[in-house]
Amino acid sequence: MWRKRAYWYAKIQQRYPENKHILREIVYSFFTILIFGAVIMLVIFASKQHLTRIYPSISDKGYAYYFLSIGLMILMHDTYFYWTHRAMHWKPLFKLMHKTHHLSTNPTPFAAYAFHPLEAVVEIGIVPLIAFTIPYHGTALTVFSLYSLLLNVTGHLGYELFPQGFTTHKLFKWHNTSTHHNMHHRLVKCNYGLYFNIWDRLMGTNHPDYEKSFDQIVEKRKKAKGKEGIALLPDELATE
Repeated sequence: MWRKRAYWYAKIQQRYPENKHILREIVYSFFTILIFGAVIMLVIFASKQHLTRIYPSISDKGYAYYFLSIGLMILMHDTYFYWTHRAMHWKPLFKLMHKTHHLSTNPTPFAAYAFHPLEAVVEIGIVPLIAFTIPYHGTALTVFSLYSLLLNVTGHLGYELFPQGFTTHKLFKWHNTSTHHNMHHRLVKCNYGLYFNIWDRLMGTNHPDYEKSFDQIVEKRKKAKGKEGIALLPDELATE
């Protein structure tokens, strides 16, 4: 609301969701946070009982492994997310749990955690999976969690912030964009990945117009910024 005029040119879908949809996202997010918190507390309790693979000091395994473990967590989660996400698009599971998240066809950042309670349990499942399978330092898991939240919010942002040529660059094309996940919410049966564009490319689940859509949005953003740096909002366009 604060800068909506200035950033309208970067809006992927040129409309804003109704307030009732934003409120729904906030309510579901609140319960998701409670579920996430409960599972994390159980993992902390298990760690204090020496049941997980947490280690107390970074020096125990060194900084090289410390940063490697964060990268490993990210890769584990990207794989976990893609395949659990694909599973939840199976019709019975979609109706049972995942449909709630897809009520946000034009998502806002609040949609990042707007899950049915059963889906929330699946989503937080990556934390115990990490805790019980790989050696990790507590702060490494925290860094991973913050990265996960940041990328999740970016995917549901509703605005495209990545630069021109990002989706065709030899290196960067393997990383997802806001447009990628926004298309998933709008079109449903495509673009299942979270952080990276690896599994979607390997499994052929990228939407065929993904790169074209990204380029169109970036070009629109570029032209709007080139005029005055401010684009007209839809109601203003109607009076022009």
